[in-house]
Amino acid sequence: MGQELTGKVAIVTGGSSGIGRATAELFVDEGAQVVIADVDDEQGEDLAEALGESAVFKRTDVADPAQVGALVEFSVARFGGLHVMFNNAGVSSSFRRLLRNELSDFDRVMAVNLFGVMIGTQCAARHMAEHGGGSIINTSSMGALSGGALPIVYRTSKAAVIQFTRSAATDLAEYGIRVNCIAPGHISTGITHYDLGPVIQLSQPLQRQGTPADVANAVLFLAGERSAQITGIVVPVDGGTTAGPTIQQTKLLMARNQGGADAS
Repeated sequence: MGQELTGKVAIVTGGSSGIGRATAELFVDEGAQVVIADVDDEQGEDLAEALGESAVFKRTDVADPAQVGALVEFSVARFGGLHVMFNNAGVSSSFRRLLRNELSDFDRVMAVNLFGVMIGTQCAARHMAEHGGGSIINTSSMGALSGGALPIVYRTSKAAVIQFTRSAATDLAEYGIRVNCIAPGHISTGITHYDLGPVIQLSQPLQRQGTPADVANAVLFLAGERSAQITGIVVPVDGGTTAGPTIQQTKLLMARNQGGADAS
């Protein structure tokens, strides 16, 4: 590995599984000291133990400002600073259509997916602003970049993350703090509740199945010095899905819609 994060301290929320886990593992491989933040004690402790002295677990509910503040303080005390904040923790929402959706999960989804990102950015930035800057990366979703009915609360929360990221990037630039956003799509994680195969076949130009490690590579780029001139952007990691379907995929969809009629 290139040791791109040697001497850096990073927090990864939602770090015990999925994209967070892959990122924590990559950050350690690249020389960083990592605080894994999650509500899953068992997985978090196991991962920290597996990663060795460069990693530690800190139980954190990102929807609780006091816990997020304590997370930043813990990281600074344990490793001597904070240079990278990856606000990745997230939850899904109901897939019920709007007319039948009671929106009972709205508060929790917004608290974790949006408020958790906002308070995580704020707490990290307060330290970074007084210590030479840093990089903050927030997790949105491909679903925030395109229309679509489901899951509606999740999509709404992730769209708001993009707007917050852009606003924070402009507000914090004077302190040397960069704020960027990733938008994963069709990545198998603990909150992916649909069959990826048919969706990729019909809508993703690159037919390769993406992995959490693919997303982690994008996060590494935004965390390190190779992206020193980049702030306020959204990076889709979606195999080209938000760019649009291929000609072949469009023909296939047309044929299916026409009951198998010729779509040429």
